[in-house]
Amino acid sequence: MLLRSYRPDDLARLHVINEGAYPGVASETIEMLGQIADESVITVVAELDGEIAGFCLVLAPDADYDSVNFIWFGERYDDFVYLDRVAVDPAFKRRGIGRAMYAEVERLIAERCPTATQFTLEVNIEPRNDESLAFHHQLGFVEVGQQVTDYGTTVSLMSKPLTPSS
Repeated sequence: MLLRSYRPDDLARLHVINEGAYPGVASETIEMLGQIADESVITVVAELDGEIAGFCLVLAPDADYDSVNFIWFGERYDDFVYLDRVAVDPAFKRRGIGRAMYAEVERLIAERCPTATQFTLEVNIEPRNDESLAFHHQLGFVEVGQQVTDYGTTVSLMSKPLTPSS
């Protein structure tokens, strides 16, 4: 498995993976997905057998992004990173790609966002995403709130404490 940073020529494939992961991740236009990737402080693309198998996009608190979930964390934490989305192509699931991407994200957080104290994200609880909830609990994320979103889902807002590097 190769883990690397996002490149603009990845966008079409990332969009296909993103849309295939709905409703686990929000549907986006290809343009908006590109904007989120460009705004991200950490972008991880996973390749397996020469094919993009998954990706994740992580934003810093100063990102120009109006997601209700991102805003929720920004109102509660001063220095955090927000995993906006992670998606793995169903053909590549159960191969450790998610865990590998999260490990890489945490390595990069220490390098690029050394003062961050919280690693934040949300998981759908309506519609319920039990697989994702279990995965994130295993990685040490805990629920810190819930909210009904403006796009029709209810989410568990989750956080994992980070040890600042500085």
